[in-house]
Amino acid sequence: MDVKLEPSWDDLPLMANTSHILVKHYVLDLDVDFESQIFEGTIVLFFESRNRLEKQSGSTKETCRSESNEACRFSTPEPCHSPVTDTRTSSSKTGYNDFAICGKGEKDTSGKDGNHDNPEQASGISSSKYCCDTGNHGSEDFLLVLDCCDLSVFKVEEVDVAAVPGIETFTGSPQITFVSEELRNQIVHELVTLPADRWREQFDYYAHCSQAPGCGELLFDTDTWSLQIRKTGAQTATDFPHAIRIWYSTKPQGRSVTWTSDQSGRPCVYTMGSPVNNRALFPCQEPPVAMSTWQATVGAAASFVVLMSGENSAKPTQLREGRASWHYYVTMPMPASTFTIAVGSWAEMKPEICSSEDLAAERSLTPSEADFRCVGICGHMEYPCRFQNPSATTQEVIPHRVFAPVCLQGACQETLLPLVRPCLSAAHSVLGTHPFSRLDILIVPANFPSLGMASPHIIFLSQSVLIGMNHLCGTRLCHEIAHAWFGLAIGARDWTEEWLSEGFATHLEDVFWAKAQQLAPHEAWEQQELKADLRWRCLQDEVRNYPEEMQVLRPNKEKTGHVSDSGSSVIKHGLNPEKVFMQVHYLKGYFLLRFLAQRLGDDTYFAFLRKFVHTFHGQLILSQDFLQMLLENIPEEKRLDLSVENIFRDWLESSGIPQPLQTERQARAECGLARRVGAEVHKWIRVNRRPHKRKRRETEEVFEKLLPDQLVLLLEHLLEQKTLNPRTLQSLKRTYQLSQQDAEVRHRWCELIVKHKYTKAYKDVERFLQEDQAMGIYLYGELMVSEDARQQQVARRCFELTKEQMDRSSAQVVAEMLF
Repeated sequence: MDVKLEPSWDDLPLMANTSHILVKHYVLDLDVDFESQIFEGTIVLFFESRNRLEKQSGSTKETCRSESNEACRFSTPEPCHSPVTDTRTSSSKTGYNDFAICGKGEKDTSGKDGNHDNPEQASGISSSKYCCDTGNHGSEDFLLVLDCCDLSVFKVEEVDVAAVPGIETFTGSPQITFVSEELRNQIVHELVTLPADRWREQFDYYAHCSQAPGCGELLFDTDTWSLQIRKTGAQTATDFPHAIRIWYSTKPQGRSVTWTSDQSGRPCVYTMGSPVNNRALFPCQEPPVAMSTWQATVGAAASFVVLMSGENSAKPTQLREGRASWHYYVTMPMPASTFTIAVGSWAEMKPEICSSEDLAAERSLTPSEADFRCVGICGHMEYPCRFQNPSATTQEVIPHRVFAPVCLQGACQETLLPLVRPCLSAAHSVLGTHPFSRLDILIVPANFPSLGMASPHIIFLSQSVLIGMNHLCGTRLCHEIAHAWFGLAIGARDWTEEWLSEGFATHLEDVFWAKAQQLAPHEAWEQQELKADLRWRCLQDEVRNYPEEMQVLRPNKEKTGHVSDSGSSVIKHGLNPEKVFMQVHYLKGYFLLRFLAQRLGDDTYFAFLRKFVHTFHGQLILSQDFLQMLLENIPEEKRLDLSVENIFRDWLESSGIPQPLQTERQARAECGLARRVGAEVHKWIRVNRRPHKRKRRETEEVFEKLLPDQLVLLLEHLLEQKTLNPRTLQSLKRTYQLSQQDAEVRHRWCELIVKHKYTKAYKDVERFLQEDQAMGIYLYGELMVSEDARQQQVARRCFELTKEQMDRSSAQVVAEMLF
């Protein structure tokens, strides 16, 4: 079935023709230039054609002749006249000594091949317009389409993998006497299909192949969303070169990374979860089905620390004076969108006391420590999987590091660092094996547009989580840790089904956090019920304020997961700037999972969830995969009217509040924590009604100490009051020390300030807009809606101070509010 791509203005097109050819591995070799604000270097892509992949159920050794006799007539064999030894074009920043094969792992320190910096030649190639077949049929040349935007591509060339010393082991011959396209592609096929227990050998060969010389430039062209590459005479994906090198640089305005300054005023750059994902960082295949491994070497000034979503804890390799390189890799195939990088003057936080038991529990387990030849355990493609490693399955706390700008070291040491171990341990107690072998946590610059973001092996957290008590920091950390299982190890096959990631993480954060705090069951239930009350209020607001079409969790309905014949597709509303701030997918997904857990009972539900994780880790899923397996595991007496069709209808394919949720909320009674908040609200209403001059015998109200979530609920109730006088607001701020509370509490406090024009506290609003950019967007709207000149002045002044550093989507939304 062919899906016609007609994206609207806010849809994100995924252009890569993944139905014909798949990237199996990327090798990036980049330099960071803070003066020009660019990454520059090369990326080498190793491919496998889909028709070859489909044939792998037969013989694992297929020759070119048996696959593409006809195609061979159109591709002239290209003998390699270079000597077999010493032919690699090498980089000064290789850093590949992480790997060694047959004693060959020496670093080549000669200079780069300079061919890539000829823009005249490059433009001559790229200006060639052509009509090519993007599939593997017809008489035109095969066209490789990669997702790409905001990049300057200088040159694309085929890589002569046959020139790598020792590579003849993949040809079945003692030596290579004649080099053809078919032979090169056979070598790449043998390389990408090596078994998981030979991953070190495989990655070392990837590294050496990535430095091999080019053996012919390829024609290329770019448009708004893609890079298109062809080789004259290569009519099918099978004929197309299976290893290519792209010389390119990013652009300062590229949308995949943010160039900014950290809280200490030092330059930094990081990927911030852009709507365009990583296509403005490197040319790639963006559709989730394009699961690949990667290795990356990044060079930077020696004063910088390079963090990436790799599974190794990289250390710098010193290069020429003042420069260093960092090398990371991943052995678990993942979508290209999960690649993450952050380069800055980050300081690492060390725990003040670390027991020998802690060190033993956190000992890093390398893939080589496991017997990965277990059969029948995992359903994913082969890779060194922790679920097959007995040592990994019992590892409650994985090795972790915490980084932050220098000026936030103290706050991290006090608030964040003590939470990491208990939160990781809690997650393991609920879901079992940690899917990833280690974790870095970074406090990112103030312009980060979210409270947190999870990638393989690394979590970004906003500085907003460090202020106030540890509650917000703990819950957000638990949310991002949950994404290791839901969102990363188990991904959505169709990105419109965000609830499969965010709904699960939202539901699990409460469970993890209760265990991390070691709460008694009744205390945990009380806190979770209070959180449900807050989320219910938030969901009602979301439903009132957003278009109905953006409230649907499965917008493509029966077409969910469908792509065009080439593999391209469109993500509905993927570029809508307001979508970044919506919580509907978090909240409706959370309430669905809560509904299912209550129907089954927590013990049954979480036992099932561990089974689901064990079955589907390392794979992509659709909603029906989860729901069908769940219903198969529900006892008949608990299933009642539950069915996949009913859940689709009531929860996933309709806008507004799901009817089962509406019914449940109307019937439920308030929890004890919420009732105590109600009592405090009545006290404040009485205080607000008292005259300015009170009678002497009138008793003072005594207010209870409240938890952070109780404070949020209190302030939300007070926001419903028509008027609060300045004395009440002043007393409220003093009683709960509101300006020192966490960001969730301070956000509601700022809303009260704006609503009641409490001018004495406008400084609190200004501070929030500048320091809590991840949460302050809608305060701008409230300041402007009031039509109060002084409040509008506050909004415009804060925007002027922050707009140059502000996240692009945030700045666009705020600018529309202000002007």
